[in-house]
Amino acid sequence: MDINVKTGTIKDFFNSARETARQIDQGVKLTPKHTIWVDIDDMISLLKPNRTKLITYLRGKKKILLNQLSTDLERSSRSIKQDLKILSKYNLIQILDEKQIGKIVQPTFGTRKIEIRSTI
Repeated sequence: MDINVKTGTIKDFFNSARETARQIDQGVKLTPKHTIWVDIDDMISLLKPNRTKLITYLRGKKKILLNQLSTDLERSSRSIKQDLKILSKYNLIQILDEKQIGKIVQPTFGTRKIEIRSTI
């Protein structure tokens, strides 16, 4: 199942949920979907080159140390943390704080495709 990232308002979200409920009531067989609704500013933020590179790097990884991530991508820990913050906001990753090891980044999307769409 792919992950769809969409822009929209709360009204758009509830309209989508209402349509899905209507289809269920009508007995329509639905395919599971994973949709993340974001505001337009966060959408633009997700599409920045360093963030898309980070998402691509994390694809298929189970866990990685923050320090290793910083080294592999040749970026400062501070800039990586800023990028991880927005990915974490939409549950695309989890940040685990392990004693004696440090911060561990755990992607939640695995190898699934992430489709980003915006309607204006």
